[in-house]
Amino acid sequence: MKNLYLYTICLCLCLLTLLSSPGQAQTYDLLIRNGTVYDGLGGTPYVADVAIQGDRIAAIGKLKKARAREIVDAGGLAVAPGFINMLSHAYTSLLRDGRSLSGIKQGVTLEVFGESSMGPLSDQMKQDMISQQGEFKYDIPWTTLGEFLEHLEKRGVSTNFASFVSASEVRENVIGMINRAPTPDELERMKALVQQAMDEGAVGLTTMLIYVPATFAKTDELVELAKVAARYNSLFTAHMRSEGDRIEAAVDEMLRIAKEANIPVEIYHLKAAGKHNWHKLDPVLARIDSANRVGLKVTANMYNYIAAATGLDAAMPPWVQEGGLQEWRRRLQDPAIRARVAEEMTRPADWENLALGAGPEGMILTSFRQDSLRKYTGKTLVEVAALRGKSWYETAMDLVVQDDSRIGTAYFLMSEENVKKQIRQPYMSFGSDSGSQAPEGLSLNSNPHPRAYGNVARLLGKYVREEKVITLPEAIRRLTSLPATNLHLRDRGQLKAGYYADVVIFDPARVRDLSTFDHPHQLSEGVHHVWVNGTQVLKSGEHTGATPGRAMRGTGRKGQR
Repeated sequence: MKNLYLYTICLCLCLLTLLSSPGQAQTYDLLIRNGTVYDGLGGTPYVADVAIQGDRIAAIGKLKKARAREIVDAGGLAVAPGFINMLSHAYTSLLRDGRSLSGIKQGVTLEVFGESSMGPLSDQMKQDMISQQGEFKYDIPWTTLGEFLEHLEKRGVSTNFASFVSASEVRENVIGMINRAPTPDELERMKALVQQAMDEGAVGLTTMLIYVPATFAKTDELVELAKVAARYNSLFTAHMRSEGDRIEAAVDEMLRIAKEANIPVEIYHLKAAGKHNWHKLDPVLARIDSANRVGLKVTANMYNYIAAATGLDAAMPPWVQEGGLQEWRRRLQDPAIRARVAEEMTRPADWENLALGAGPEGMILTSFRQDSLRKYTGKTLVEVAALRGKSWYETAMDLVVQDDSRIGTAYFLMSEENVKKQIRQPYMSFGSDSGSQAPEGLSLNSNPHPRAYGNVARLLGKYVREEKVITLPEAIRRLTSLPATNLHLRDRGQLKAGYYADVVIFDPARVRDLSTFDHPHQLSEGVHHVWVNGTQVLKSGEHTGATPGRAMRGTGRKGQR
């Protein structure tokens, strides 16, 4: 009797196993047939079927007997996990247009907000944000970072999104735009704000150390804030204090934070900026390798272009910007201050001057608030100065005053050789350092850096297919499982049964970027289909209008997704 009982149990288990086998006639929501599967881990691709049920991947393999409500033939195409944009500034553009079109068209299913964050906000910060809005006007009903994440998710967006909490916003919240160290009480309040943001789902701590007010923070302050984030098994990321003349010292500061706060660090958009600094990339890479060998965790991300993009604030000394935009504009109208600023703009100093690295002939003006100045969009600063009959530095100061903004500016700073060298680093992920655009409406009133439309497609087309800098499986690993692992995202970044169904189907032979500085508003091509959380948002290259995007929250938040 006992043996019969055991036999019956074994028979039942065998039947259950057969019924659950991928080869049996199960019915799924979606079957992707015959695609070349890249699982995100960098291994050899293989031809298989991918089944999706609800918002999850249900099975991968030879699913010949399986049925589905919808079947997509991916024969001859690559099937990969959705791509992760490791440095995104899409927070405002997603409020304006939740489709995330320029990202989705490249297979990007997760936008990670960094450098700055949309909380925690003080009342004064909210007022400043509203006063500095351009043509797109929006309410700010949130105060904390967690409230912003909930607001954006409820609004409805096509892509997933996550956010770091910015030390810059935390500093401004407590101290304002003033250049001084926090008092002990203020530092405790800053640490409490970081803790609150981490509890609400921030994926780590971020900062941007060439911009006011972040540039006023000393290393000790950053270490103390990073210690709070470290308790959540998270990441510290930064636009370093220098990417040019003092880049090696800036990397050393990152390593010090990693060691003293006991936290992994990631360098935003790693580069050696300015031709006279190009040779410094090798020593910087050696520093990173050495740090990783001794047990620190150091990674980096990059955009795949030789030009950076920021504002004219990166061409002027921080002291003139103390107190915020209106104080900056007021000072620039004082003849004595203008003379001092002009002198500092034209010589090496102890602050990061991108104008010296690019030269005014290598600075393209990309966006203005005022209609009267948009005629200069796409022109170099030298060209605009000639049209206005003034020096380039006087023209820059005048434009900031007249436009009532920092003015979007592209700086040509890097070399192609170094870009390729950076791409080859195994710890390098990729971030557009830009918003998610659409070639229509208000977006057409400015010229974004082409990276907004093409950073991922440029990697897969130019640097993988055409120049063979890295292999396609390795590029996909860097766009998927590497950043997902660094961010400690659960069940994301791989094609694996049980993982969320963020999936992209693209043609490796056709994927390419089309956006240029002269004609930036051009969507990339070669991506056929995209699913976010199991819902199709791109079908045969056309956006479906679906908005299944979710907030990805860090390890401090219960129910992290």
